[in-house]
Amino acid sequence: MSKFALLFLIVFAGGIVATLFYSGAASFILYQLVYFLNPDARWWSAGIPGISYSFFCAVLMLGAFALRYRYFSGLSPWKKQPIFKWVLLLLVMYYVVGLYALRPEVHDRFVFSYLKMVIIIAVAYKLLHSRAALHASIWAYIVGATYIGYLATITGRNSGDRVEGIGLVDSPDANGVASTLVPAAALLMYYAWLGNKKLKVLCIICGALIANGLVLINSRGSFVGALVGGGAFLMIMMFSGYRQKGQRAMAIMIAVIGISGALYVADDTFWERMSTLQNPEDKQTSGSGRVDFWLAAIDMTIDRPYGLGIQGFNQLAGPYLGDEFKNKSVHSLWAQGLYELGWIGFVFFVAMLVSLYRISRKARKWVLEKNDITAYFQIRALECGLLGFLAAGSFINQFRAEILYWMILLVAVATNVYFLREQSSQFTKSSVMTMQRRASA
Repeated sequence: MSKFALLFLIVFAGGIVATLFYSGAASFILYQLVYFLNPDARWWSAGIPGISYSFFCAVLMLGAFALRYRYFSGLSPWKKQPIFKWVLLLLVMYYVVGLYALRPEVHDRFVFSYLKMVIIIAVAYKLLHSRAALHASIWAYIVGATYIGYLATITGRNSGDRVEGIGLVDSPDANGVASTLVPAAALLMYYAWLGNKKLKVLCIICGALIANGLVLINSRGSFVGALVGGGAFLMIMMFSGYRQKGQRAMAIMIAVIGISGALYVADDTFWERMSTLQNPEDKQTSGSGRVDFWLAAIDMTIDRPYGLGIQGFNQLAGPYLGDEFKNKSVHSLWAQGLYELGWIGFVFFVAMLVSLYRISRKARKWVLEKNDITAYFQIRALECGLLGFLAAGSFINQFRAEILYWMILLVAVATNVYFLREQSSQFTKSSVMTMQRRASA
């Protein structure tokens, strides 16, 4: 048995023990780690039992939730979090579109996967009921992203100018893998700023491996997403009216270290590929032809406003774009959601993001009133991580990606932990005091 296989089994067993004897949140954290480790597709998996580890983690989550249903429901009620009604409506739309999808077999298979993901996200929202659980889940993501960066580093470019063959269950191709690393930029900046020296060193190590992974995978969309998400959080750190003493200097230091590290790991192959972003006339090398795909998706939705179903664009790419584009993907989560679910489903998705932003903004105002600056910037970091993924996903089919819904989940958990529960607790205390005053009078 290899060291990787042994380490995986230790982590897996530790996650089970932590779930049973410490916190149900450990089951979702274990699920996150298994997602990135993806043992079924790794070379070291020959040394471990051939079972579905992600399915086992999902069952463990459901069991932990069921055993303490009332407790978790009291801490994290779904009805107070507006995103869940939109997620449910999106799920319903997928089943409705399945009645007339162009590729019904493919549609049904992927919708079942989407259903499982929705259940996992809904249960995880209940389980991640504390600040410690939120931090642990964020670090589980960072550790997983670091592993992908490490895997890309030891694998090297094995398919032309990029790394292939290190994919995840729902993101098997290089672009999909790279997009999962994007939110780490903002989150590592947050922990590097707040952490002690040891944590800062850890963030630098994780950041270096993740950055090197992005360079080796060579995804232009993910490069843009990392710039958008990381850059947005850096600007907030530098120019926010709520920054603390020395925070701007720290932000500048983080920027210098980050840029220096990126320049060090970036090679000529990486810069050659990124330079094609400035060459929109050459559609073969720049990827600017994707705009034609997006416009075609709009035309398809105008003709079929209630959606085409999963891979419906691939089915009609030839008739709309020409035979040379037969069976092509649309390369954008926005266009993907539009053609898969039609105008109604697309509105549901946008409404979900808008509702999440609104409650997140309320949470930011609340923690500022409490002078909880670290919570404020954590919410900001999570928002920027989600923003970065959405930017990267604008060039990749990631509408149903797990990481997208993880980031939505983590922002929602932060709003619950820092705002909804605190607000409810304050309202309860106020009601009790009012009743006591009336009774004494």
